[in-house]
Amino acid sequence: MNLHAGRTLARRTLLAGAAVAGAGVAWGSAGEAAAAAGKPPVTQRTVDAEVARLERGLIALRRGIHRHPEPPGQERRTAGVVARELRAAGLAVTTGVGGHGVVGVLRGARPGRTVAYRADMDAVPPQDIIGGGPATAHLCGHDVHTTVGIGVARVLARLRQQLRGTVVFLFQPAEESLSGARAMIDAGVLERTGAEEIHALHCGPFPVGRFATTAGYGLPGQDKAEVTLPGPDAPEAAARLAAEISALATVAQPQTPDDLERLVADAQVPGGPLARFVAVRASARDDTVSVSYRCWPEGRYREVRADIRRLAAPYAVDFPAEPFPAVVCPERDGRGLARHLRRSVGRGAVAELRAAFPPFSGEDFALYLDRVPGTYTFLGVRTPGAPVTTAYPHFPDFAPDERAIGLGVRAMAGWITERTLPGRW
Repeated sequence: MNLHAGRTLARRTLLAGAAVAGAGVAWGSAGEAAAAAGKPPVTQRTVDAEVARLERGLIALRRGIHRHPEPPGQERRTAGVVARELRAAGLAVTTGVGGHGVVGVLRGARPGRTVAYRADMDAVPPQDIIGGGPATAHLCGHDVHTTVGIGVARVLARLRQQLRGTVVFLFQPAEESLSGARAMIDAGVLERTGAEEIHALHCGPFPVGRFATTAGYGLPGQDKAEVTLPGPDAPEAAARLAAEISALATVAQPQTPDDLERLVADAQVPGGPLARFVAVRASARDDTVSVSYRCWPEGRYREVRADIRRLAAPYAVDFPAEPFPAVVCPERDGRGLARHLRRSVGRGAVAELRAAFPPFSGEDFALYLDRVPGTYTFLGVRTPGAPVTTAYPHFPDFAPDERAIGLGVRAMAGWITERTLPGRW
């Protein structure tokens, strides 16, 4: 059994067979384009030329999105901007998918495969900013992700007569709340578009110009638990239990920029400290212990749950839901993307992560990968000489280098044109 098939089967068990249901959304269709006789196929050179024409406008677009951050589930304005840009590029557009989700369909002039690209649109609410924040803000790079997705759509639309296959663009709401992907999937977005695979970029703390691929790896999932203790000494017992559960952690929360730098380095070490880990947050309040933890590989959730039950005995432990799944990218696809990036961007521009990264955040892109294969890649946004926190999502000084936008469009537009070619995968 291959990695993706085995993981999908395990996930179905883990998620207790979560159903994928259509919601009556009618996807727009521009119809099949006429064959473009005599036109050469899309090449990375033609992609790069189009990106050069669009890059300045894309940076301005990102700045406009950045000035109007919208929290999870409230991306009305951003969705309107996305729909306007996709329609102007000639895509068939459907709005209101799974909330404020937007789907754009671009059909090439030649037959080929159907490939999806996902970009998230929401901003970080105050409670999820490291140290807290005064207001919702784009501190996770979703404004960059949205702009890159629009850029890829615009580039490939300009090359439509040379493009094979169909590209489906999914602009997703509510990633920060881990609910947008499920809503779009439940609306039938994968089945109705016929997407055979899906790809995404996410801003990461790597130098601008660098990409970090995740063949066989990705991002950890998450599990939560709660224990309520009886009796007059419950507050003291809860504090002791929280400390005992916290001791299950094998990696600590980063406290300093040096800790973050080490985390980035460890994720690139085969067999290093992040190849197998448990990251735990346990806190006591009065008679209740609240636990949130992540682990890798995701099969360890059963092991950690057993440890929590053992420590909490004889009290009952409430696990309110099945663990949220990890992002795990198929090895074959991740390695193929790494080869593509080395050819198109440069051999020194590609790092291959050897562990789940980072161990303190999740991603609902996992739900797409439960259903179709794909890739999830980190786009380096760290300005030379800048502190690591300026490129690490959710930190209050997060400030991605805008040069990453054009690089992301180049990389993903070129990659998607490869993936739509028939008979190669």
